[in-house]
Amino acid sequence: MECISVFDMLKIGVGPSSSHTLGPWRAAEQFLKELRNRNLIDTIISIKVDLYGSLSLTGKGHATDLAVMLGLSGADPEYIPVESIDVIISAIKNKKEIFLGNEIIPFCFETDIVFNRNFLPFHANGLTFTAKTDTETYSETFYSIGGGFVVKEKEDHHKDEILHSFPFPIEKADELLAFCAQEKKKISEIVYENEKTMRSEEEIHNELLRIWDTMLECMYIGCHSEGILPGGLNVKRRAYDMHKNLIGVLPYEDPYSWLQIIRQTEVKFRQILKWVSCFALAVNEVNASLGRVVTAPTNGSAGVIPAVLMYYLVIENHEAGEKEIKQFLMVAGEIGSIFKKGATISAAMGGCQAEIGVSSAMAAAALCELMGGTPAQVTMAAEIAMEHHLGLTCDPIGGLVQVPCIERNTMGAIKAINAAELALETDALHAKVPLDKVINTMWETAKDMNTKYKETSEGGLAVAVGLADC
Repeated sequence: MECISVFDMLKIGVGPSSSHTLGPWRAAEQFLKELRNRNLIDTIISIKVDLYGSLSLTGKGHATDLAVMLGLSGADPEYIPVESIDVIISAIKNKKEIFLGNEIIPFCFETDIVFNRNFLPFHANGLTFTAKTDTETYSETFYSIGGGFVVKEKEDHHKDEILHSFPFPIEKADELLAFCAQEKKKISEIVYENEKTMRSEEEIHNELLRIWDTMLECMYIGCHSEGILPGGLNVKRRAYDMHKNLIGVLPYEDPYSWLQIIRQTEVKFRQILKWVSCFALAVNEVNASLGRVVTAPTNGSAGVIPAVLMYYLVIENHEAGEKEIKQFLMVAGEIGSIFKKGATISAAMGGCQAEIGVSSAMAAAALCELMGGTPAQVTMAAEIAMEHHLGLTCDPIGGLVQVPCIERNTMGAIKAINAAELALETDALHAKVPLDKVINTMWETAKDMNTKYKETSEGGLAVAVGLADC
């Protein structure tokens, strides 16, 4: 059974896409590591990257080409100063060379990254790296399967799980509920017991709060940045004006003092919707501009979970702190992992239901537990949220994670709050649709969905509107 940690589901990285940016970036890093392990790194004279399927069709808009160059250059998406990205990319393009390990080799941006429109059989997001020395050629194919996860087709994806197992192994929601009943624990407590077998309590504490700090900083940056998003759609940032109208002239100096100021603001009902939308917009505007976000479970859906957690902190419970933040993230991560195991979190495989739908389900479940929901109500909240995202297509205009992606995060966040409230008012023991059933339905829907609605920009709004109309 696959052991997926909360920290697998909630990764820190650079936007705009976990499957099209972060995944290829990590694949490039892995290929670089393999060259080192084979003692080839100092002998490479050329390198080529072939992108396939969805990575090719929407790669320009998702900055896939930039991601592989950054990965081959040895940059880490979790820690690279985002302001240095343009510097590195410009140097590669202008000098027509790339710093590969300890050597500088020729690299032509226009010809050494090839966009192949055909799909590889294993997964819609495939990419092949080919490195040459004077005497041999070394090539590897990777697949970016969503959420920043990268695999090879023939490798044993469960080898790590053979060496490690959770005390509460969970494949399905029903198994999670059974453990909760058996141990008389909340979902977050079951997750915590599993995480403790992989990390110390101090590490879990620090890493969860680092994830939250990244989310909070991302919302803060988005609410304080104005202008036009890059990419050619000329999409105006909206979080800045929305935030300015909501908060007024109250003084603050940093993200945490900003959080306290919002908590002290008298919020009316209509403003609640505006605040939640503002938080979600802020994150995904940062994501669209190659800023640092947390995949939750993907970059394209990164705004839902922080927006709903902020809703809880600034609207529902002003006394909440680190305990509740960690609890929220652990529940969200576990629900996301169940979706990944039972279906997909890749829009290239399942459409936007696999991104916004899953993130809304994760957020709904986490909010439900914080508001006192039973484990059965928590999984019901996730089911309700996904049920009302079934069939959602992925049709980004120009292959950019902007329209309709940014607004969809606001809708996913609002639906998550609504789903949690509905679950709290329902006898979940007699639920008509179990979470496992809706996950299976989502996967069947994904398989039935026409390929042009799976992050190819060949259908839906991407065709009906298009760059020329913008």
